[in-house]
Amino acid sequence: MASGAAPSADGSTGFMLSAPRQLMAGLVLALSNFMVVLDLTIANVSVPHIAGNLGISLGQGTWIITSYAVAEAICVPLTGWLAQRFGTVRVFLWAMLGFGFFSLMCGLSVSLTMIVVCRIGQGLCGGPIMPMSQTLLVRVFPPEKRTMAMTIWAMTVTAGPAIGPIVGGIISDDISWHWIFLINVPIAAVCTFAGYMLLRSVETTTQRLPIDKVGLVLMIFWIGCLQVMLDIGRDHDWFNDWRIVGLTAGAIVGFCAFLIWELTEEHPIVDLRVFRHLGFSATVATQALCFGSFFAGIVVVPQWLQATLGYTATKAGQITAMHAFAAVLIAPFAAKLMRRVDPRLLVCIGTGWMGMMALARTNWTSGVDSFGLAWPMFAQGFGMPLMMIPLTTMALSAVRPEETASAAGLQNFVRTMATAISTSLVLTIWGDAQIVSRNALAGRIHPDAAQASLLARGIPGPQARALISNLVDKEAVTMAVNHTFMVAAAVLFLSSAMVWITPRIKLTRLTGTEGGH
Repeated sequence: MASGAAPSADGSTGFMLSAPRQLMAGLVLALSNFMVVLDLTIANVSVPHIAGNLGISLGQGTWIITSYAVAEAICVPLTGWLAQRFGTVRVFLWAMLGFGFFSLMCGLSVSLTMIVVCRIGQGLCGGPIMPMSQTLLVRVFPPEKRTMAMTIWAMTVTAGPAIGPIVGGIISDDISWHWIFLINVPIAAVCTFAGYMLLRSVETTTQRLPIDKVGLVLMIFWIGCLQVMLDIGRDHDWFNDWRIVGLTAGAIVGFCAFLIWELTEEHPIVDLRVFRHLGFSATVATQALCFGSFFAGIVVVPQWLQATLGYTATKAGQITAMHAFAAVLIAPFAAKLMRRVDPRLLVCIGTGWMGMMALARTNWTSGVDSFGLAWPMFAQGFGMPLMMIPLTTMALSAVRPEETASAAGLQNFVRTMATAISTSLVLTIWGDAQIVSRNALAGRIHPDAAQASLLARGIPGPQARALISNLVDKEAVTMAVNHTFMVAAAVLFLSSAMVWITPRIKLTRLTGTEGGH
């Protein structure tokens, strides 16, 4: 057993950092997490630039996004085992160092193969940073300060995916796509050095655990099958393609084998036993539904604004990110309310409010102005801290102190997979709704009369037909957006009720408050 900081009963270390060092450590951990979360979406709007520069197709360019997502999804649930085997601080610092190195190599890439391999490296190193930063916040801050620390951490998770497309678009348009990766290098270097100076004293104890090779192979297999199936399913007409059927079968069989093996293995690579805590399981399930529904807007809105309403990538990104500004304003109040109000009630109110804002977006038209687009996106942000902060805190409060790293890893893994699954589902729902809406509109218009009216105004026949078709397509896409938000609202309202399945959890260990009985 290697030496380290001996944790007390509440999960903190036997010696606490001074208040200034706590603040600096909290900022380093939050910035590290923000950088990794930002990279989930920063490359999305840059794929056309990268594809053009490397001489590849847009379809091939999507592997730049997929490779990162698959690698990260595989590595996140390994966090608990890595922390036990090597130490939480050591894993965090090496992950930061690796993330900076592979970011540098991504920026210097000259071929598709090179950038995909480097993005895999980025994902493998970035995966542990999210749960490790969360776990270290618990160790660094005393109970009475942990709610505020978790608030800052939760805001990086919320704001990162929204701000990513804005930053990526500006850098790609005004500088060069290489800098969406190179910008990480100085940040990673500073965070690694500062983390080493500040966090050495809060290292965790380690154990020389055997490597669960079978569990690792099974996990890589089923996650890889699932992620690739989700990424290419829409382009191959889902289950009408034998490749999608094969990937789905592989994911299901691999997942079942993985569950059986990990639950019976003495030293599992992923500690699934934390799901025995009802509070953890119910909270993580609620968070998956909430975050998946929230991500619907992140996926659909910028595409609709650019492809249908003619917005630039930067302008679309700004509107999409409006919720982040409101979330930052309300987050400190949400943290204080955690000490006085049942966190389940806060989650219920937050998700209910987000559901109402989703309903407000079901009345959008193709003629909506920027204010009409922005205000429900902005207002949505008021509910997000009430959803994210209590759920994050409740999940880690429901497990034992020694299970915190495993719980944080699995919580982040479920959220990551919820994002991937919701993205595919949302785009499929949106695409199907476009077909239905177009057929409905085509059945109601009178194309001959419309074309005659346009001909009378001097518009030639071919142009008149194209104009009518474009108008129908524009309205059909907008109606499909409204339908998508109707589905998202229903899931959010379901989540607001589902959170009450969670037992009332004592939040003493993480927040210093008595959360009930």
